[in-house]
Amino acid sequence: MNTAWKEEDNKLSKTFVFEDFTTAFAWMVKASHVIEQLDHHPDWRNCYNRVEVILCTHDAGNTITQKDRDLAELLDSL
Repeated sequence: MNTAWKEEDNKLSKTFVFEDFTTAFAWMVKASHVIEQLDHHPDWRNCYNRVEVILCTHDAGNTITQKDRDLAELLDSL
């Protein structure tokens, strides 16, 4: 089960949970194409079947912007 996006300390964060490492890593690869197109890169970490994603816009003073909300929505749709 995946958690909802949390808004805290000027960041959006969410942990995506997958069946196994291969599925989690495949999702990261798929997400990387969308991320690169948007030119808006998350901080993320993979540990086995979990991918922790943190979003904020560094160019806007490390705060949440519409770019982050748009990327969060896209990551949810993958």
